[in-house]
Amino acid sequence: MAGDQGARLLAISDLHIGHPENRAIVEALHPERPGDWLLVAGDVADTVADVEWALGLLADRFAKVVWAPGNHELWTPPGDPVTLRGVARYEHLVQRCRALGVVTPEDPYPVWTGVGGPVLVAPLFLLYDHSWRPEGLDTPEAALAEAHRVGVVCTDEYLLHPDPYPSRSAWCAARLALTERRLAERDGALPTVLVNHYPLVREPTRVLRYPIFAQWCGTEATADWHLRFDAAAVVYGHLHIPRTTWHDGVRFEEVSVGYPREWRQRPIPPGRLRRILPPPPA
Repeated sequence: MAGDQGARLLAISDLHIGHPENRAIVEALHPERPGDWLLVAGDVADTVADVEWALGLLADRFAKVVWAPGNHELWTPPGDPVTLRGVARYEHLVQRCRALGVVTPEDPYPVWTGVGGPVLVAPLFLLYDHSWRPEGLDTPEAALAEAHRVGVVCTDEYLLHPDPYPSRSAWCAARLALTERRLAERDGALPTVLVNHYPLVREPTRVLRYPIFAQWCGTEATADWHLRFDAAAVVYGHLHIPRTTWHDGVRFEEVSVGYPREWRQRPIPPGRLRRILPPPPA
């Protein structure tokens, strides 16, 4: 299926279908060609039912859907009948994805053999550890205190529970160790496409309107993963700043849709799928 002539490896993220306009965007998404795969880099929705609806719709249309969770899927928001928290919530989402035929970070990494391949497509779930701190703030505690002082605090602090870990940073450390081991054991002959909700390097966060928010956007521990694990491309979202950047010669694609108040201001219509492979023209 991945080898269908002309098929493409496409990507999108931050669908946020709790907004009616964004739900309509998802309803309009279709493959460009038979055999297209779709990479979904997190923040599909806030509730389990909405995540399941959107990924189910896409799985019916695309030859394969690969999902990496964002922070919103891991929230336990008031009003969601699924009240699971932390690891239990993530594991529940993984089981629901598997029932839909959607590839998760807990599954064997699939190999794209279409144009631009073969490459190993690796969905990652890593979280963050407050290591992307403003200069002069030497500890995570200091960075978080400053965020509260200036009033720029991620909703994760209230809705993303790390149970049974003592903190999201501890959960992040566990995910880093597990994922690093899996990537190190991969077939080294194949390059990778790394799919993560958060950018693997800090540079994309330098343009944030509120730099203090970067502490919820990734971890310094992945700064060299695009090189160590031979990435042909890195796909991410979370920042709601869709663009292409290059780091150490590796293409990074931020593929988010974002909130209606954000995409209404852009000249490009929302919901355009980003081509990852074959590489788009320069």
